[in-house]
Amino acid sequence: MRCIRAQEAPTEYQLKAAYLFNFLKFVEWPGDPQADPHGHWVIGIVGDNPFSDELTQIISGKTVQGHELQVRRFQAGEDLLACHVLFISASEKKRLPSMLAALNGSSILTVADMEHFLESGGMIQFVMEEKRVRFGIDVGAAGRARLKVSSKLLSLARTVTGVERVGSN
Repeated sequence: MRCIRAQEAPTEYQLKAAYLFNFLKFVEWPGDPQADPHGHWVIGIVGDNPFSDELTQIISGKTVQGHELQVRRFQAGEDLLACHVLFISASEKKRLPSMLAALNGSSILTVADMEHFLESGGMIQFVMEEKRVRFGIDVGAAGRARLKVSSKLLSLARTVTGVERVGSN
């Protein structure tokens, strides 16, 4: 007979890793998603890696829309365009404006858990509320990147903003 232990509650970053994986299912990228069904979809992490190997474990052996998944670490200054989802670590806060400027015009879903990420032009910001992982989405920023966020994902968001930033305000 097998002994079944009560499963430990997932850690903050196990939950955030699961969200990153699931964001791939609820965001539509421009172009024909079946154009290269054998191509990998990449979840990038720039800066310090708060996930340890949690993210790699979560995506191991899984596919989204027929695409195999891969986690890739980036260093500041590297070309960040080689991914679909980019988690920007809090260690990159000082470089955030230049990083987001470099990504301008690309269809990369930007995610972070640093304060004021959405106001800075990011798309999804994780927040902790009563020891629970929540997130806010800026649909304006996602729309400018030609990304369509599913209504299911929007319904799970704690906050949804759609601020259109025009000109240099």
